[in-house]
Amino acid sequence: MDPNAGKKKLRNKLGRDVAIAALEAEDFERKTTSFYRYVKISDPNSMRDLLYSEWSNLGVFGRVYLAQEGINAQISVPKPQWSKFIKTLHSHKEFDLMHQKNAVEDDGKSFFKLIIKVKEQIVADGLAFGEYDITNVGNHLNAKQWNEAMEKGATIVDMRNHYESEIGHFEGAICPQSETFKEELPEVLIDLKDKEDDQILLYCTGGIRCEKASAYLKHHGFNDVNQLHGGIIDYARQIEKDEGLDNKFIGKNFVFDERLGERISDEVISNCHQCGERSDDHVNCQNKTCNLLFIQCKKCATEHSGCCSKLCIEYSLLPEEEQIARRKGEKNDSRFHNHQKRDLSQGLK
Repeated sequence: MDPNAGKKKLRNKLGRDVAIAALEAEDFERKTTSFYRYVKISDPNSMRDLLYSEWSNLGVFGRVYLAQEGINAQISVPKPQWSKFIKTLHSHKEFDLMHQKNAVEDDGKSFFKLIIKVKEQIVADGLAFGEYDITNVGNHLNAKQWNEAMEKGATIVDMRNHYESEIGHFEGAICPQSETFKEELPEVLIDLKDKEDDQILLYCTGGIRCEKASAYLKHHGFNDVNQLHGGIIDYARQIEKDEGLDNKFIGKNFVFDERLGERISDEVISNCHQCGERSDDHVNCQNKTCNLLFIQCKKCATEHSGCCSKLCIEYSLLPEEEQIARRKGEKNDSRFHNHQKRDLSQGLK
């Protein structure tokens, strides 16, 4: 029998608008950070409730995934509680001396509530457990080593999704057009056909996807697999500290929180999905039933009320009570994961 059966689940029940208002009313600053670790967690459900209780008491917000294979966390911590948070985190043997990747651009508004979920995997690869050794990873490179390898002509692969690399990537990188990590792994094998003996450089936001991707490529016979230590976030920090290092990342780094992006270089390399003008500002459609993630310039945001189509504009103008009533009768399982490419200009005609 499941020992957690019938147990009340600890969670934040505040609605989005109420939670955001509470965040805006805070009289202290917050620090946005992320961390991950592949480590055996024998009872993820119990660990989930323990962390939720500890972190809620410290005012921590964020999105955290736990699984038997480890933890993946993106959070914001009140600055006055930072030392206590680190001490509490490190008190668990699974998370001792956990490396933190602090946000590059941080206004403290990255998250407005705490969500901790137990998953089958902290990064879903679509493969059966044990199909490849996820601990047999590639070489970890710092920013200086990474730049040197790029300058020598190594093959660079972006291990993120198409909507992430669209607004920013390393110069000359292969950018797969997949929507999920599990779709990307086989796509990368095709992109790297006959390059088994090349020097391969992998990168992602904070490093967690590259841990699996590098092990996956080594399993498939690639001999010189390398990954950017700490991902784009740590790379930007190292570039910032060392004026002698060139920044080879162009554009924005997509982040999975309310900011949706942090600027790494001044270049804007993408376009508004509605009018085609230069823009790299991701938004979610204001029609909550749609919630499509897309790039919208400020002019289009004003003209189209933050919506992706004429139909969504009409829907968003309905009274809130009617919108809620309609949503209750609709299937919205995928509305928070809707990243499909569309010609949005057509929906406004």
